[in-house]
Amino acid sequence: MRLLSVNLGRPKSVPYTDNPQGVTGIDKRPAEGPVRVSAPGPKGVAGSGLAGDAVCHLRHHGGDDQAVYAVAREDLDDWERELGRTLGNGAFGENLTTTGLDVSGARIGERWRIGPQVVLEVTSGRIPCRTFQEHLGEKGWVRRFTAKAATGAYLRVIEPGEIRAGDGIEIVHVPEHEVTARMEFQATTTHRELLPRLLAAGDALHPEARAAARKYLAQHGG
Repeated sequence: MRLLSVNLGRPKSVPYTDNPQGVTGIDKRPAEGPVRVSAPGPKGVAGSGLAGDAVCHLRHHGGDDQAVYAVAREDLDDWERELGRTLGNGAFGENLTTTGLDVSGARIGERWRIGPQVVLEVTSGRIPCRTFQEHLGEKGWVRRFTAKAATGAYLRVIEPGEIRAGDGIEIVHVPEHEVTARMEFQATTTHRELLPRLLAAGDALHPEARAAARKYLAQHGG
């Protein structure tokens, strides 16, 4: 298991973002050399956990529970075959492009050590948006991405430090529950009946997903 690239984005003005300021940082490119990773702070105020990476729409992106976004190179390769086009590392706006790791199948609360210093913890899957669709230029992309549910994973920073392309990835903790990033994504999008099952992930679960699960449970029962 290895980190293929660390991808950073700069603010870019585009006509399609939902951000009132009209800028997005989704166009991420592989960085050269080490990149500092640390917990950025609360969502709505803080952005990316990676130094030099822009998160422009703070209402929906960034913050401690979405500090880092990872996608498996294997999923990008699968999409390349399906779409008939090349997708470089960072094409999905991910910060980390990995190989040898089932990112979407990672359990909520699973912890990865990347390189000698950094430890990250899985919190949730990634929900696609209009900006993502228009960035890729694929008609019906939100629907297609949702149906495949190869969502990648958002992560929070447990131990800060520096990472770089080529660093090894070690899974240092696997929770006993069965709640994966993929399940969390499906529960919050197309299969809301799964929401109560997310609570098995405890405090590791993204707070927004935990609140949605508790609300569903209160309204519909388990």
